[in-house]
Amino acid sequence: MPKINEEKELWSTLDVAVLQWIYATISHDLLHTILEPDATATKVWNRLRDIFQDNKNSWAVTLEQEFSCTNMEDFPNASTYCQWLKELSDQLKNVGTPMLNNCLVLQMMVGLTEAYNGVVTLIRQSDLLPPFYQAYSMITLEEVGLAKKVATGGSSVMVARDIDDSHSLSKNFHKNQNTHGDKKGQNHNNSGKNNDGNCGGVKSNDGDDCSGSHNSG
Repeated sequence: MPKINEEKELWSTLDVAVLQWIYATISHDLLHTILEPDATATKVWNRLRDIFQDNKNSWAVTLEQEFSCTNMEDFPNASTYCQWLKELSDQLKNVGTPMLNNCLVLQMMVGLTEAYNGVVTLIRQSDLLPPFYQAYSMITLEEVGLAKKVATGGSSVMVARDIDDSHSLSKNFHKNQNTHGDKKGQNHNNSGKNNDGNCGGVKSNDGDDCSGSHNSG
Protein backbone atom coordinates (compact mmCIF):
# COMPACT_ATOMS: atom_id res chain seq x y z
CA MET A 1 0.00 0.00 0.00
CA PRO A 2 2.74 2.60 0.82
CA LYS A 3 4.43 1.74 -2.47
CA ILE A 4 1.22 2.35 -4.40
CA ASN A 5 0.76 5.71 -2.67
CA GLU A 6 4.30 6.74 -3.58
CA GLU A 7 3.70 5.81 -7.22
CA LYS A 8 0.46 7.79 -7.28
CA GLU A 9 2.21 10.81 -5.76
CA LEU A 10 5.04 10.58 -8.30
CA TRP A 11 2.56 10.23 -11.17
CA SER A 12 0.60 13.24 -9.92
CA THR A 13 3.79 15.31 -9.68
CA LEU A 14 4.81 14.41 -13.23
CA ASP A 15 1.32 15.13 -14.52
CA VAL A 16 1.35 18.60 -12.97
CA ALA A 17 4.79 19.30 -14.47
CA VAL A 18 3.62 18.34 -17.99
CA LEU A 19 0.42 20.32 -17.53
CA GLN A 20 2.37 23.45 -16.54
CA TRP A 21 4.63 23.00 -19.56
CA ILE A 22 1.59 22.85 -21.88
CA TYR A 23 0.07 25.96 -20.31
CA ALA A 24 3.36 27.85 -20.64
CA THR A 25 3.84 27.07 -24.35
CA ILE A 26 0.42 28.02 -25.77
CA SER A 27 -1.17 31.40 -26.41
CA HIS A 28 -3.36 33.15 -23.87
CA ASP A 29 -6.46 32.64 -26.06
CA LEU A 30 -5.91 28.89 -26.20
CA LEU A 31 -5.13 28.79 -22.51
CA HIS A 32 -8.46 30.36 -21.60
CA THR A 33 -10.21 27.99 -24.02
CA ILE A 34 -8.87 24.76 -22.54
CA LEU A 35 -8.41 25.85 -18.93
CA GLU A 36 -10.43 23.70 -16.58
CA PRO A 37 -10.14 22.84 -12.87
CA ASP A 38 -8.65 19.45 -12.03
CA ALA A 39 -7.72 18.78 -15.67
CA THR A 40 -5.00 16.26 -16.38
CA ALA A 41 -2.23 16.63 -18.94
CA THR A 42 -3.84 13.96 -21.13
CA LYS A 43 -7.22 15.72 -21.23
CA VAL A 44 -5.64 19.09 -22.02
CA TRP A 45 -3.47 17.59 -24.76
CA ASN A 46 -6.41 15.84 -26.38
CA ARG A 47 -8.45 19.04 -26.25
CA LEU A 48 -5.68 20.96 -27.97
CA ARG A 49 -5.33 18.23 -30.59
CA ASP A 50 -9.04 18.39 -31.34
CA ILE A 51 -8.93 22.18 -31.68
CA PHE A 52 -6.08 22.07 -34.18
CA GLN A 53 -7.17 18.96 -36.06
CA ASP A 54 -10.73 20.17 -36.52
CA ASN A 55 -9.62 23.52 -37.96
CA LYS A 56 -6.47 22.63 -39.86
CA ASN A 57 -7.24 24.62 -42.96
CA SER A 58 -8.34 27.72 -41.05
CA TRP A 59 -5.27 27.60 -38.85
CA ALA A 60 -3.01 27.10 -41.89
CA VAL A 61 -4.46 30.15 -43.66
CA THR A 62 -4.18 32.32 -40.54
CA LEU A 63 -0.61 31.23 -39.80
CA GLU A 64 0.54 31.64 -43.40
CA GLN A 65 -0.92 35.14 -43.51
CA GLU A 66 0.81 36.10 -40.28
CA PHE A 67 4.04 34.49 -41.50
CA SER A 68 4.08 36.49 -44.75
CA CYS A 69 3.22 39.78 -42.99
CA THR A 70 5.81 39.53 -40.22
CA ASN A 71 8.51 42.23 -40.30
CA MET A 72 11.44 42.97 -38.04
CA GLU A 73 10.09 46.50 -37.38
CA ASP A 74 7.47 44.94 -35.09
CA PHE A 75 10.10 43.35 -32.84
CA PRO A 76 12.74 44.75 -30.46
CA ASN A 77 15.62 43.04 -32.27
CA ALA A 78 16.53 40.67 -35.10
CA SER A 79 16.90 37.67 -32.81
CA THR A 80 13.32 37.88 -31.53
CA TYR A 81 12.07 38.42 -35.08
CA CYS A 82 13.81 35.29 -36.40
CA GLN A 83 12.64 33.19 -33.46
CA TRP A 84 9.03 34.19 -34.05
CA LEU A 85 9.25 33.21 -37.73
CA LYS A 86 10.60 29.81 -36.69
CA GLU A 87 7.75 29.40 -34.21
CA LEU A 88 5.18 30.20 -36.91
CA SER A 89 6.90 27.68 -39.18
CA ASP A 90 6.64 25.00 -36.47
CA GLN A 91 2.95 25.78 -35.96
CA LEU A 92 2.33 25.42 -39.68
CA LYS A 93 4.02 22.03 -39.55
CA ASN A 94 1.75 21.02 -36.67
CA VAL A 95 -1.37 21.70 -38.78
CA GLY A 96 -0.07 19.71 -41.71
CA THR A 97 1.45 22.57 -43.75
CA PRO A 98 5.22 22.31 -43.30
CA MET A 99 7.29 25.31 -44.36
CA LEU A 100 10.29 24.59 -46.59
CA ASN A 101 13.68 25.85 -45.41
CA ASN A 102 14.10 28.09 -48.46
CA CYS A 103 10.74 29.77 -47.85
CA LEU A 104 11.60 30.34 -44.20
CA VAL A 105 15.03 31.83 -44.96
CA LEU A 106 13.70 34.01 -47.80
CA GLN A 107 10.89 35.40 -45.68
CA MET A 108 13.34 36.03 -42.87
CA MET A 109 15.53 38.12 -45.20
CA VAL A 110 12.60 39.99 -46.75
CA GLY A 111 11.36 41.23 -43.39
CA LEU A 112 14.72 42.58 -42.19
CA THR A 113 15.37 46.32 -42.01
CA GLU A 114 17.75 48.16 -44.36
CA ALA A 115 20.56 47.99 -41.80
CA TYR A 116 20.89 44.26 -42.61
CA ASN A 117 21.23 44.68 -46.38
CA GLY A 118 24.86 43.56 -46.21
CA VAL A 119 24.17 40.16 -44.66
CA VAL A 120 21.08 39.72 -46.88
CA THR A 121 23.23 40.22 -49.98
CA LEU A 122 25.77 37.74 -48.62
CA ILE A 123 23.10 35.08 -48.08
CA ARG A 124 21.51 35.65 -51.48
CA GLN A 125 24.84 35.27 -53.28
CA SER A 126 25.15 31.69 -52.02
CA ASP A 127 24.54 28.97 -54.59
CA LEU A 128 22.24 27.28 -52.11
CA LEU A 129 20.38 29.06 -49.34
CA PRO A 130 21.82 28.08 -45.95
CA PRO A 131 19.77 26.22 -43.36
CA PHE A 132 17.64 28.37 -41.10
CA TYR A 133 19.94 28.11 -38.10
CA GLN A 134 22.99 29.13 -40.15
CA ALA A 135 21.18 32.16 -41.60
CA TYR A 136 19.88 32.99 -38.14
CA SER A 137 23.43 32.89 -36.78
CA MET A 138 24.67 35.21 -39.55
CA ILE A 139 21.90 37.72 -38.84
CA THR A 140 22.47 37.74 -35.08
CA LEU A 141 26.22 38.23 -35.62
CA GLU A 142 25.41 41.16 -37.89
CA GLU A 143 23.16 42.52 -35.14
CA VAL A 144 26.03 42.40 -32.65
CA GLY A 145 28.31 44.19 -35.12
CA LEU A 146 25.74 46.94 -35.73
CA ALA A 147 25.28 47.42 -31.99
CA LYS A 148 29.06 47.82 -31.57
CA LYS A 149 29.17 50.38 -34.37
CA VAL A 150 26.40 52.39 -32.74
CA ALA A 151 28.16 52.26 -29.38
CA THR A 152 31.51 53.23 -30.92
CA GLY A 153 29.91 56.01 -32.93
CA GLY A 154 28.23 57.37 -29.82
CA SER A 155 31.53 57.34 -27.92
CA SER A 156 33.30 59.13 -30.78
CA VAL A 157 30.64 61.81 -30.84
CA MET A 158 30.98 62.29 -27.10
CA VAL A 159 34.77 62.51 -27.34
CA ALA A 160 34.57 64.98 -30.22
CA ARG A 161 32.05 67.02 -28.27
CA ASP A 162 34.30 67.03 -25.22
CA ILE A 163 37.23 68.13 -27.38
CA ASP A 164 35.15 70.93 -28.90
CA ASP A 165 34.03 71.99 -25.44
CA SER A 166 37.62 72.04 -24.18
CA HIS A 167 38.71 74.09 -27.19
CA SER A 168 35.88 76.52 -26.56
CA LEU A 169 36.83 76.83 -22.91
CA SER A 170 40.46 77.37 -23.88
CA LYS A 171 39.53 80.05 -26.40
CA ASN A 172 37.28 81.79 -23.90
CA PHE A 173 40.01 81.64 -21.28
CA HIS A 174 42.63 83.19 -23.57
CA LYS A 175 40.12 85.75 -24.75
CA ASN A 176 39.34 86.70 -21.18
CA GLN A 177 43.03 86.88 -20.38
CA ASN A 178 43.65 89.19 -23.32
CA THR A 179 40.66 91.29 -22.39
CA HIS A 180 41.86 91.62 -18.81
CA GLY A 181 45.35 92.46 -20.06
CA ASP A 182 44.05 95.19 -22.34
CA LYS A 183 41.93 96.59 -19.54
CA LYS A 184 44.92 96.59 -17.19
CA GLY A 185 47.03 98.39 -19.78
CA GLN A 186 44.30 100.92 -20.36
CA ASN A 187 43.88 101.47 -16.65
CA HIS A 188 47.60 101.90 -16.25
CA ASN A 189 47.75 104.45 -19.05
CA ASN A 190 44.72 106.25 -17.71
CA SER A 191 46.23 106.37 -14.26
CA GLY A 192 49.40 107.84 -15.73
CA LYS A 193 47.42 110.45 -17.57
CA ASN A 194 45.44 111.25 -14.49
CA ASN A 195 48.58 111.62 -12.43
CA ASP A 196 50.13 113.88 -15.02
CA GLY A 197 47.04 115.97 -15.18
CA ASN A 198 46.77 116.13 -11.46
CA CYS A 199 50.40 117.21 -11.18
CA GLY A 200 49.75 120.04 -13.54
CA GLY A 201 46.64 121.13 -11.72
CA VAL A 202 47.46 120.46 -8.08
CA LYS A 203 48.71 123.39 -6.03
CA SER A 204 51.04 123.28 -3.09
CA ASN A 205 50.05 124.30 0.40
CA ASP A 206 51.41 127.76 -0.08
CA GLY A 207 49.18 128.31 -3.10
CA ASP A 208 51.85 127.88 -5.81
CA ASP A 209 51.28 125.60 -8.82
CA CYS A 210 53.24 122.30 -8.82
CA SER A 211 54.31 122.80 -12.37
CA GLY A 212 55.45 126.28 -11.56
CA SER A 213 57.46 125.09 -8.56
CA HIS A 214 59.19 122.46 -10.75
CA ASN A 215 59.97 125.05 -13.36
CA SER A 216 61.35 127.41 -10.77
CA GLY A 217 63.64 124.61 -9.51
